[in-house]
Amino acid sequence: MIKIDIPGYKKIEAGHLILDFNGTLATDGKLIPGTLQLLEKLSGRLDIHIITADTFGTSGKELKGINCKHKIINPLMQDIQKEMYVVNLGSAHVIAIGNGQNDLLMFRRSALSIMVIQREGAFGKLMPFSDIVCFSINDALELLLNPIRIVATLRK
Repeated sequence: MIKIDIPGYKKIEAGHLILDFNGTLATDGKLIPGTLQLLEKLSGRLDIHIITADTFGTSGKELKGINCKHKIINPLMQDIQKEMYVVNLGSAHVIAIGNGQNDLLMFRRSALSIMVIQREGAFGKLMPFSDIVCFSINDALELLLNPIRIVATLRK
């Protein structure tokens, strides 16, 4: 569980972290260097859920050994599947990280949403639904390991 009291914004008590795979944790189907170690550190604080349509068919191999729930979803209506996943976990207790159009509904439902802009780029219209924007997944994960950084970014 991660508890964050952000003055003038909101209080967050999150038990779940939901991430997309390609574009968020991976580039061209390969896990971004350094991400594995950060996910392992976070897995002691949050239940990690990686949801993907598995575009490159590599997510299982790349995520092997990571303490997470790995769900491959249908490539059709990914946005709705991700949204329902968040709702089923309890939206108020979910932190979401993503970069794509298919993450928009998930972001709208989550207690905290972090958009990452990396080599794949990011869906521009996702930004208004993001609490924080980072230029790397590793920076985003480090925020969660050091929540005072989140407070510094979001406090009023």
